[in-house]
Amino acid sequence: MSATRERLYPLLPLVYRQRDALQGWPLRALLQVIDEQVEILENDIDQLYRNWFIETCEDWVIPYIGDLVGNRLASGPSEEGCRCGGAPGSPIVSRREVAHTIRHRRRKGTVALLEELAEELAGWPSRAVEFYRGLALCGHVNFPNPARGRTIDLRQGESLLRLGGPFDSSARTVDVRNPRSGATVGRYNIPSLGLFVWRLQAFPSTGTLAYCIDQKDSCYTFSPLGNDTPLFTSPRHGRSGPRGPLDVPDPIRRRTLKRLRSDYYGKEKSFEIRVGPDRELVPVDRIQVADLEAWHYQARREKVLVDPERGRIAFPPGSPADRDTWVSYHYGFSAPMGGGEYPRTTSEPAGARKYRVRQGVDPDETARLYSSLAAVLKAWHEEKPEHAVIEIEDSGVYSDPIYIGLPERHSLTIRSAPGTRPVLWLLDHRPSRPDAFAVGGEAGSRFTLEGVVVTGRPVRLEGSLARFTLRHSTLVPGWGLTADCHPLREGEPSLDVRAPHVCIDVNHSILGLIHVKVDAVKWDPIRVCLEDSILDAGKDDREAFGSPGCPVAHAVVVLRDCTVIGRVEAHAIELAENSIITGHIGVARSQIGCMRFSWVDRDSHTPKRFECQPETAMRDAFTKALAAAVEERRDPTAEELAQAELARAEARERVRPHFNDTRYGMPSYAQLADDCPEEITQGADDRSEMGAFHDLFQPQREANLIARIDEHTPASVQVGVIRVT
Repeated sequence: MSATRERLYPLLPLVYRQRDALQGWPLRALLQVIDEQVEILENDIDQLYRNWFIETCEDWVIPYIGDLVGNRLASGPSEEGCRCGGAPGSPIVSRREVAHTIRHRRRKGTVALLEELAEELAGWPSRAVEFYRGLALCGHVNFPNPARGRTIDLRQGESLLRLGGPFDSSARTVDVRNPRSGATVGRYNIPSLGLFVWRLQAFPSTGTLAYCIDQKDSCYTFSPLGNDTPLFTSPRHGRSGPRGPLDVPDPIRRRTLKRLRSDYYGKEKSFEIRVGPDRELVPVDRIQVADLEAWHYQARREKVLVDPERGRIAFPPGSPADRDTWVSYHYGFSAPMGGGEYPRTTSEPAGARKYRVRQGVDPDETARLYSSLAAVLKAWHEEKPEHAVIEIEDSGVYSDPIYIGLPERHSLTIRSAPGTRPVLWLLDHRPSRPDAFAVGGEAGSRFTLEGVVVTGRPVRLEGSLARFTLRHSTLVPGWGLTADCHPLREGEPSLDVRAPHVCIDVNHSILGLIHVKVDAVKWDPIRVCLEDSILDAGKDDREAFGSPGCPVAHAVVVLRDCTVIGRVEAHAIELAENSIITGHIGVARSQIGCMRFSWVDRDSHTPKRFECQPETAMRDAFTKALAAAVEERRDPTAEELAQAELARAEARERVRPHFNDTRYGMPSYAQLADDCPEEITQGADDRSEMGAFHDLFQPQREANLIARIDEHTPASVQVGVIRVT
């Protein structure tokens, strides 16, 4: 609460205030306490007035205002509610959807309304398609209808690429199956309508250095890590009418870019390319679309080849080799995680000294502005403030050697400025020893890394460092990526822990292996907490968390809403909830801790499990198979027991996590596949999905959307929600 102003005390007569001053101000202190209560009461009365309006009310009031206008809460898959402030039985309550209730009812039955509902309820860009328009029919030659579907023309390559998608323009025969069928989904029928939704988001990367391919002349990738990444469309906003390819976060196709080049390329559009020290924009008439799969094509003079499906650039042979190439583009991912230009909250200690870093500027000691990390770290080492923040103000690539030594009870934060995504590229500066991002400290020291991408080498913690915090950052798995997004150094750690007293806290981050090298005889176990993060070893049988040469790592682990690809070998797991661990788990102290609502390998050695998969599915299948014997109150026969064991084995094989992709750098990285079992996609404690994307509440969004669609469509219309990404 803000400091209250003194209102009652100045109203007293002067004589009482003089006597109060002589006695040490006791009356003034009493009236200050009364002032605080008066202000609390006034604020409460003001909030009561604001709660009458949907625009200013508190979150808990939203469902009650919705009830006043007849907005029935959508019955999602949860009965406990969730962290979004919704009431029980309403996992996600949209303020905007409640505000537009009456307007939506006036537009009931229109196609555009369905797209608005998807945006307001689920937050998914969408396109509604009336499938009857794609039915093949014999049209009158004198009354052509170009808006209806046409027979396939094999010479129209772009139309062939759109087959089965939201922009399909081909004609089909009648499909009588329901578009919301749980078995085989149908589409093309007179009452059928499809709502295509895009779950992946398009995140911007502005003003970053393109990666130069060493083996090729004048060849680059948009990704600063050197991997292929498909370019995504930056959706246009504020347009009316049917949505097109430019209005949704869809991957950019080569043929579409060739036809709509000026709509995709340019300032504040989907992507742009700048060259030289002045960062001159390459004109749109020089951009030429090509397939650069094996870098076979060479650009003609004054042309620049672009492959949007792989994120590759090729300049004409003989282009200046010392000329930097700067790119701005959009990449796809499921959630704001691992660092990026998305908004996030930051915090810093009171009185912290702030240093700024930006490439290509003249250093200014008085303003604490530097052009390299080496320079700012040197200034920080010389001044040694108790608390300091180093903020990187651009999305450049920094390859300075980094060693940080923190004095006792000091703290340092290296973070990116809002709207930036810098890359810390660690190189071999010392041929005699392997380089790393080394952080050491004395007792009570703390270090925070926020909003950056670290590649090339691991982050090493050493000395008596007390706390290490990693927020919204990426420690690239395998130290780097190949062109097809496979790790360069499989089995190498992204985080090398040698500090025996450190407490590690990881939030909304992506990282590779964690190796803990702490003497188990001399020191107590360290504490490692991961939340809303991805820990990736690359393969299920590789150690994602452990200690080289030891059975288990000397650490106590906490996992909340995490996806772990690989094995976990730790001293103990204090808590693991709503998480997926694809590999074997082994702990030394299984009598402490708990694992709940997670997917765990059945043969793992873990602490006590509660409602974990596939055990719960196996138990339910076994119980269901013996239900007849239990109901008849008799012992099951040998045949019934054999059938029950078979059902349990089938449940174990069926309930396994399936991902769209497990390679970091791909848009659908760690995203649960559509054929993933419901026990996993709705297996969390609040009936959301397990894993790192738990807080997206995808099942609740879809359930709410379907329930609201049924209210706003005519009785004969069959609407199916179709996922594009």
